[in-house]
Amino acid sequence: MKEADVVGAVLPLLEREHGGARITIEGVRRMTGGSVRESWALDATIARPGAASERRRLVFLVFRPGGHRIFGPREEFRLLAAAHAARVPVPSPLWQGDTAQGEPFCVMERIEGETVGRRIVRDDRFGRARSALPAQLARALAAIHRIPIGPDLVFLPAPPSDRETAEWEVERIEELYRMVTPDPHPAFELALRWLAQHMPHDQARALVHGDFRIGNVIVNEEGLAAVLDWELAHRGDPMEDLGWLCVRSWRFGADHLPVGGVGTREALFEAYEAASGRWVDPARVRFWEIFGNLRWGVFTLVQTRFFLDGTSTSVELASIGRRAAETEWELVRLLEES
Repeated sequence: MKEADVVGAVLPLLEREHGGARITIEGVRRMTGGSVRESWALDATIARPGAASERRRLVFLVFRPGGHRIFGPREEFRLLAAAHAARVPVPSPLWQGDTAQGEPFCVMERIEGETVGRRIVRDDRFGRARSALPAQLARALAAIHRIPIGPDLVFLPAPPSDRETAEWEVERIEELYRMVTPDPHPAFELALRWLAQHMPHDQARALVHGDFRIGNVIVNEEGLAAVLDWELAHRGDPMEDLGWLCVRSWRFGADHLPVGGVGTREALFEAYEAASGRWVDPARVRFWEIFGNLRWGVFTLVQTRFFLDGTSTSVELASIGRRAAETEWELVRLLEES
């Protein structure tokens, strides 16, 4: 997509929203994106006769055709709207539509801050933010897990009513693992065996973010500003989100602070209990942490397979497969502890 395409998609929406105003769009620039969508930042100035000009900082997200998604962009827009209504810190979803080429897009407010994990964990300017983040992350998760799953969110994947959540999740990740690689990964096999022997039962079901971690949040110098990347959301055990946040790959070298390189498990659990009213069973979270390391390890193999199969020429996808070894090392350590 080109800059002119972005302006051509956003300008009619703003003109319809602000009838009679003179709209100018500037500062259009490509942001980081993934294999599924492109992100563009832009600034819109709304000038009305006899009134002060209003400036709006926006993000334009356009979804590429193809690519694996659990649900579509329109569903994700509804999910963001539900999260915003539930006071989860997320960018306000504003408009959605289709480009002239037929690609779905959405426009939301732009929240300034940092998303690069290693900077959040290491840079001096985020020192105060790191102190505040464990409690802020816990409160955000508690708010996410309270989002009511009404008719607008029935598209969210969920385990069958007669299946245990953990059993269903492990079965899905094992199926993906068997499908994606013929190569032996003994640590993954040991993890699957351990998970089968330690399944938690009678789990509460709630809306689970699915990818809540450092790197998928916006952080400013005061702490958490917004939660991003909701495309893996589903219905499941809320403890899955706490375990995923503790996966070693999201610590960016600060391994002495297992919660995203910014805090301890104890501080996270205490703050989550206070915000949610739910008791946190450390053994259950440990199950989901082990599952999370296995899951990320399998995901690295999936992304590398896109390169090996010729589906993508991305060097990033080619190199990310090396991170499978990191997850194997961490799984061996966690299994020895457990």
